[in-house]
Amino acid sequence: MQGHRRRMIGQVVSDKMDKTVVVVVETRKRHPLYDKVIQVTKRYKAHDEKNDCHVGDRVQIVESRPLSGEKRWVVEAVLERAQ
Repeated sequence: MQGHRRRMIGQVVSDKMDKTVVVVVETRKRHPLYDKVIQVTKRYKAHDEKNDCHVGDRVQIVESRPLSGEKRWVVEAVLERAQ
């Protein structure tokens, strides 16, 4: 079942918590009535075991079991470091 987990790519916007980062994921979606493509932004709290991620990094997150009240994602890889 582990191969069927959802994966998303986003940008870290907050790393102030211990072992947790906030990742913003932007997706494109078509409006059901007006048929216009809009950009939807959603924030996810992800587990970062080594406190390795910093603000501005592009990361890949993967779905996991509930780790806390709001945390259901884990940082899988840092794709690009911030300048």
